[in-house]
Amino acid sequence: MTEAQTYRTLFISDVHLGTKACQAEALLGFLRDHDADTIYLIGDIIDGWALKGGWYWPQAHNDVVQKLLRKGRKGARIIYLPGNHDEFLRGYYGTHFGGIEVQETAIHESADGKRYLVLHGDAFDFVIRHARWLAHLGDTAYDVAIFLNRIVTGVRRRLGLPYWSLSAWAKLKVKNAVSVISKFEDALTREAERQEVQGVICGHIHHATSREIGAVHYLNSGDWVESCTAIAEHHDGRMEVIHWMRQGPGLASRRMRGAPEPDEADTTPVPIAARQWA
Repeated sequence: MTEAQTYRTLFISDVHLGTKACQAEALLGFLRDHDADTIYLIGDIIDGWALKGGWYWPQAHNDVVQKLLRKGRKGARIIYLPGNHDEFLRGYYGTHFGGIEVQETAIHESADGKRYLVLHGDAFDFVIRHARWLAHLGDTAYDVAIFLNRIVTGVRRRLGLPYWSLSAWAKLKVKNAVSVISKFEDALTREAERQEVQGVICGHIHHATSREIGAVHYLNSGDWVESCTAIAEHHDGRMEVIHWMRQGPGLASRRMRGAPEPDEADTTPVPIAARQWA
């Protein structure tokens, strides 16, 4: 059995436990191979919206929860920052569940002294704040897109072709998606500047990235619905986007240390504009 890769900090968001789209088995594989002193769960870990419409909770989803709790018992500090899909936890700020701390936002200080604002990010989403019905409608459209993407993936796998994302291709064809993501990133960057920190780490839009926007280091941890990504802080403070990607019929890890963003036609998650920031 190989030894787990150990980091100073891991940032995980948008798992959506309680939905059929959740890639719980992939996340379990990631958690088995990656440990950290601190783990931030940056919202939409449990999908309360979906569970209200009907209970779906297979064993793999329970295994993810148990795996996180075991990491906490073994000494990892776990901080849960609820998002819009698990907003039912927002009434429990300042409390602990099985050793997991529930907070609204956090300021994380990296090993090299940089300060990062950590939050889910839905508070900076116009649709969530002002048109929740549209967000719910977009959530349904997103589920349909994921379903169609799985059909395409299955056909390509049987033909021996590499993984290709239908939804990522659609993103490249929808100019508004790029504009909406850019506005979200700019809003989070301005908030980081307002709070006088050097960076911001968020989730919500299912678009993993690490880049400099002006003087602010903007990072998004992506999701565990399609792209299967997380942010890791090394012990020297260096931040990295980890892509835990499907390669052929199984699951494998590909670390993008110092590499540019992967080709969008291959790995970019579903554009948030397609799901109206669900």
